[in-house]
Amino acid sequence: MDWQHFVMYGVGLLLIYAGIAKKCEPAILIPLGFGTILVNLPQSSCADGIIHWLFQIGIEASEAMPIILFIGIGAMIDFSPLIRNPVLFFCGIFSQVGIFAGIGIARLLGFALKDAVSIGIIGAADGPTAILVSRTLNSMYAGQISLAAYSYIALVPVFQPLVAKVLTTKNERKIRCDTALKPVSRFGLILFPVAVTFVSGLISPQSAQLVGFIMFGNLLRECGVLNSLAETARTTLVNLITILLGLTISFTLQAESFVRRDTLIILAVGLAAFIIDSAGGILFVKLLNLFRRQKLNPLVGMAGLSAFPIASHVSQRMAQEADSSNVILMQAAGANVAGQICSAVIGGLLLGVMC
Repeated sequence: MDWQHFVMYGVGLLLIYAGIAKKCEPAILIPLGFGTILVNLPQSSCADGIIHWLFQIGIEASEAMPIILFIGIGAMIDFSPLIRNPVLFFCGIFSQVGIFAGIGIARLLGFALKDAVSIGIIGAADGPTAILVSRTLNSMYAGQISLAAYSYIALVPVFQPLVAKVLTTKNERKIRCDTALKPVSRFGLILFPVAVTFVSGLISPQSAQLVGFIMFGNLLRECGVLNSLAETARTTLVNLITILLGLTISFTLQAESFVRRDTLIILAVGLAAFIIDSAGGILFVKLLNLFRRQKLNPLVGMAGLSAFPIASHVSQRMAQEADSSNVILMQAAGANVAGQICSAVIGGLLLGVMC
């Protein structure tokens, strides 16, 4: 055992502390932190035993765990705000620009293309997609990428307000959104996941499993005849897979492969991609407002990250800080779920190009 192992013990304890004391994504960070300690114990049976087996079966062989998790995510999502206001879909698109910026930065820093693509996905703040892309491309930095993706999801409430305050004025954050929204028919709610699956599958066949499993989960939610399955998907299934995923990812956080200079560079590039994503959504809405009679709050654009539902809640909180009676949550949630779809589609497109 050398100093690198002590560094990883510190990383594990820090993740556990962040999950418990700061309540930052505890469902993933606590299992991840504890697993990091387990796999770095001297001659640990976990590194070659159950955690290794979970990694081989659940991620390396089929990427099953992150994909199955999408069913539960889909069962949580209400797409009605996005269906009512399709322009929010563009907020989701422009909030993914950081992915491509991250890829470019990583390439300039000398990373191989497959590693650069995997690193860029961190910017989407979409943990399952980051895991899937990095493992499918067999990136040697899968552990660092997974850790960064989930860490930055937890840090959305820290970094996004800083970006918003730089790029928006208080008056812009006070802009009110239309709260008189028409209800979406049950037929529309059922048709939406089916139609999105067809369209995304034809545009990007590699995204079919990503988007398709999200939409299948959403169909369970909206069909009205599988309420018990939908409840199981968004509670029991999500909780179980999240626990196992956290422990399983820790296999890639062994000292020999993690404690290196490249790790700090990956964390820095991922943070830059994340910040650019947040800025992209804000700047898109500000550009859009130049052509709209009824302005849209730029904080709605910031919610276009895939970090559901954290990003939309952060936007709502900042809007209320500027004006205590302002409510933009429905529009922010629409942009947020659009980002969830767009990150999965872009992940599939990148895999289609690379594979």
